Amino acid sequence: MGELVQLVVSGVATGAIYSLAALGFTLLWQASGTINFAQGEFVMLPAFAMLFCVLAGMPLWLGVLAACAAAMIVLGWGFKRLIVDPLIRHGVIPLVIATLGLSTFLKTTVRAGYSAEAHQFGSPFPGGVFRIAGINVSWADVGTLLVAGIIVIALQTFVTRTVTGRAMQAVAQNTEAARVLGIDVKRMVLYTFLINAVLAVVAALLITPTYLAKFDMGDSIGLKAFLAAIIGGFNQTRGALLGGVLIGVLENLVGFYVSPAYKEGVALMLFLGVILVRPEGLLGKVEERKV
Repeated sequence: MGELVQLVVSGVATGAIYSLAALGFTLLWQASGTINFAQGEFVMLPAFAMLFCVLAGMPLWLGVLAACAAAMIVLGWGFKRLIVDPLIRHGVIPLVIATLGLSTFLKTTVRAGYSAEAHQFGSPFPGGVFRIAGINVSWADVGTLLVAGIIVIALQTFVTRTVTGRAMQAVAQNTEAARVLGIDVKRMVLYTFLINAVLAVVAALLITPTYLAKFDMGDSIGLKAFLAAIIGGFNQTRGALLGGVLIGVLENLVGFYVSPAYKEGVALMLFLGVILVRPEGLLGKVEERKV
């Protein structure tokens, strides 16, 4: 029983990281109808940015702040301004193709300009484990859960308790009605892109000690985050959280009790199972869109 609890706790911690990346998919879709297939690379780039800062002698916390600032400019404002704004008026398909191309470009650039090797990235949490009620729990898992929980609670509080957050909700629900009410739609959408950039930095900070900093590290987390968003419901932020946690827990259980060889296929199998029974996702709502 203790072994099972350890696997679940570790799986929830890993799933929380997937959830942070999946939240980015959900927020961008709600706010602007954007599907960003370079989301995994948006996690990879901050990992290398933080690694560069640490190697340059900066403390990790300062490297995280620098990565957040750079990500908000490049992956937030720059991505919206240079790619999304010119293409979104032509529909989703051109934007999907553009983000797929962006994903390949970013991976190739990092591989050619930095290195194709995996680089160690120190954990922001203490090493080792501690025992509670006879169960071994790692400090890394506890730290991951605390950081992810704080980020999610802070985001939820911002969205539901502040004027700007409620304006962002209004834009996500009905853009035209929000514009009629005098809400600056473009600014609210920009805020969503900036939040997505920060979520990518936090996900990179939490997952890179395990995945290592490598040019293709975004392939796995990007795919799992996308599947998590669909499993939970692409139009529900709570769904992204649920989907990520489900994937993380089931990966651990399958990897331990069945075989590690099947671990990477868990997300896809869960996606297929959910989509056949409930196409809108576990917590999703059916939407009607004009085409």
